[in-house]
Amino acid sequence: MGALPRCNAALRAGYSPGGELGTAPTMPPQDPESIRLVSVSFLNRKSPAAEAALPATPAETEADNKVVLGKGAPTPKRSEKVQRRGPVAPPPMTQREALKRAKTAAGGRPLTKDEKRVQAAQRRERMMKGDDGYLLARDKGPVRAFVRDLTDSRRNLAGVLLPVAILSFIVLLVPDRTVQAYAPLILMIVLLGALADTIIFSRQISKRVAAKFPKGDPTGLSLRGRSLGFYAFNRAMLPRKWRAPRPRFKSGDVVE
Repeated sequence: MGALPRCNAALRAGYSPGGELGTAPTMPPQDPESIRLVSVSFLNRKSPAAEAALPATPAETEADNKVVLGKGAPTPKRSEKVQRRGPVAPPPMTQREALKRAKTAAGGRPLTKDEKRVQAAQRRERMMKGDDGYLLARDKGPVRAFVRDLTDSRRNLAGVLLPVAILSFIVLLVPDRTVQAYAPLILMIVLLGALADTIIFSRQISKRVAAKFPKGDPTGLSLRGRSLGFYAFNRAMLPRKWRAPRPRFKSGDVVE
């Protein structure tokens, strides 16, 4: 029992193997470079100095030594490289806006009278040639062009209506009861004959259009016999010089 207090006293006083009581314990000498201090903090957070002291992993070393080949990025498009010179104006929504824009030059200045006259002449010339971009909506499409060709290549009785109507009004000015009584009758007979001729011609047009255009009109216009006949009647009433677009066939020509 007396040995235990002696051991405790010896430990409190300090003991080194091979030394004497009361001296501090000694540690074997070590290389300072072999000692690495790593600071550890709460919540697994490391200071920058501690991260710098840690050795680099093989994966990080390999990533640092990896050489990037090529540009490293996709080639940009031309539209992305070239900047726009200015905002692009949206297309016109109404006919009034289109006419207003047509009266303005490319530089934004208003057109002169001579420039307007030249543009109007160019638009009319293209319309007379049958360009779909300058025709009215009722005249667009290959079907309507085919009907115009059939009408122009035929001698229609409807072409007599306008001269007879003008002549009848002139005759009414003559102070003669006999002439005034028969002039309207002649006009009525010519009108009925023109209507009968138009009905027969409209049926012929419907058959030829159905055979030539089995898929219909690309513009979406009606292909009914009445619609085509009325369109042909309106064109046949006008003299050839007044028809728009300009006739491409003469009377008596064969239209395929």
